[in-house]
Amino acid sequence: MQPISAIEQLRATVARLRAPGGCPWDREQTHQSLARCLVEECAELLETIDEGDIQHMREELGDVLLQVVMHAQIAEEEGHFDLAAVAKEVDEKLVRRHPHVFGDGSGNTINLKDTQAVLEHWEKIKAREKKDDLKSKGLFKDLPPQLPALLFGLSVFKQMLKQNLPRPKDWQEASVVEQSEELTEMAAGKALFELTAACYLAKIDPESALRRYTQQAMKESETAAKERASSG
Repeated sequence: MQPISAIEQLRATVARLRAPGGCPWDREQTHQSLARCLVEECAELLETIDEGDIQHMREELGDVLLQVVMHAQIAEEEGHFDLAAVAKEVDEKLVRRHPHVFGDGSGNTINLKDTQAVLEHWEKIKAREKKDDLKSKGLFKDLPPQLPALLFGLSVFKQMLKQNLPRPKDWQEASVVEQSEELTEMAAGKALFELTAACYLAKIDPESALRRYTQQAMKESETAAKERASSG
């Protein structure tokens, strides 16, 4: 008999914890109750990455993996999918979105010369896969509502760049470009920290402020894009 893999052993351990006679806490958990745990474990993993703490990164990666296995186990118990289905789906996606490595399914390997070409082709494949969703949901792809406002704003701006969408009405492109040319990580951090402090003194929630402005920017961009399309 072949030895059980470490992943299978972990899956079996979680299944045992969730089974009758297992751990009362683990048996009570749901997708919803574990959501906060997932966020916290990801935050702890990010801390080890930021600090370059390789020694503890393995432990935190394990904690994040445990969350994945727990959610897959709950889904399996409810008759939806199991851990193998999760792994299979993401593996197929990786193969499908890397035709320059695995081929396009017809025996042809696409030649992509550099990272930029790879990213551009990746986005084309994603757009093709989600064509119907993009048609029904507008120019901007859906983003998780739990996404922090800073990541939300960054994701929206990246979509503006990739699709060459109009910027918000009050946007000053030259100023943004000029700032970016000499901006350093510490200078950006200082500016963001100072603005956050100013928001606190002004009794403004910086998360809410950035999220609301980004949402408004999306609306203005979509409106301008439609007007541009109709006039062109």
